Amino acid sequence: MVAGIFFVSCQKGEKNNVLTKAEEAEGWKLLFDGKTLNGWRDYNGDSLTVPWTVENGTIKALGKGSDASGYIVTDDIYENFELVWDWKIAQGGNSGMLYHVVEHPKFKVPYITGPEYQLIDEENFPQPLEEWQKTAADYAMHIPDPAKKHLKPAGEWNTSKIVFDNGHVEHWLNGEKVLEFEAWTDKWFELKNSGKWKDAPEYGLAHKGVICLQDHGSAAWFRNLKIKELPRKTKEVVLFNGVDLHGWEIYGTEKWYVEDSVLVCESGPDKKYGYLATREYYDDFDLTLDFKQEANGNSGVFFRSFIEPGEIINGWQVEVAPKGNDTGGIYESYGRGWLVQIPDEKENILKEGEWNTLRIRVQGDNVKTWLNGEEMVDLSDEKIGKGQGRIALQIHDGGGIKVRWKNLKLKTL
Repeated sequence: MVAGIFFVSCQKGEKNNVLTKAEEAEGWKLLFDGKTLNGWRDYNGDSLTVPWTVENGTIKALGKGSDASGYIVTDDIYENFELVWDWKIAQGGNSGMLYHVVEHPKFKVPYITGPEYQLIDEENFPQPLEEWQKTAADYAMHIPDPAKKHLKPAGEWNTSKIVFDNGHVEHWLNGEKVLEFEAWTDKWFELKNSGKWKDAPEYGLAHKGVICLQDHGSAAWFRNLKIKELPRKTKEVVLFNGVDLHGWEIYGTEKWYVEDSVLVCESGPDKKYGYLATREYYDDFDLTLDFKQEANGNSGVFFRSFIEPGEIINGWQVEVAPKGNDTGGIYESYGRGWLVQIPDEKENILKEGEWNTLRIRVQGDNVKTWLNGEEMVDLSDEKIGKGQGRIALQIHDGGGIKVRWKNLKLKTL
């Protein structure tokens, strides 16, 4: 368990929606002031228009939402944290607390990116419930221990807590830890890819995002929403093990394989774009890799990118291409196109038919690239600063492409 305070529902006479001096000293902050919905807005919006209100010191869902609408999110983004709140729900009601929700026009609803701590009236819900649909479940993924659950009925206050600490996750209910798991392990990905989220490629991958409350067509009340941020831990990662494609996912029909401890990408018969993407997100990092172009070496390294249905990639690419085509430059795959191209005098840094070393450093809104030890790009960009996502290698369309890769090593920042 992460050290800290566990809050229980306030008793009669105690004040709601306030912090004690001790809580303030420990770094806790309120997500709800008890009077207004300042700090909250529509999902994918810039104001609050959906059916939520403040009632008697609570945030109230009016019960007019649906699966496709009715979500509100925090203005601020959170990565590692302890989050505590009180809640109660109408008879037969259904709601949820989501986190690491990514906002983007391509994501129409928050639950296809953000995990959900389920809140539901188990006793009176009108349809049969699976265990992964019940209160305190990591919805459609992990099931709480029923022996430790002490759920109060509809109309009574419960207290819940989520701990997210660099992939270690805990769900608490009314003072008991009812669920614990590690995100982004082999076991986690097996669950993700075999159940409800198998066709939601970006579900649960984000390391940070907004907090989200769900109006799922029934009234629900929230108060004492308090959060304490936890520090990020850095790590070193060998992205390619020299044996197989463990840790990667193939998108498209082009060829990706391992030969003589080297990762090879090669055009297939469809001659379309193809991608080999990390199954995890890497947002701030320092990456080095070696590549050798054979035949037409038109490829690239995407960063802070995501995959949408139809195997379309969205994000930014560090170009890898034949000489004269801006290797080391930055291209945006949707919207703006080229952000930085390479001056002609730097084109000879690329060694044709030989191994080259590419370094990419991404931190905040800044991207730097080096080719064979020579700086190619130093770009600061607000849009990149807001992005997050995978690293992905590309095969360009048109056919005839073959590139070899090795020594893919990354350090998170």
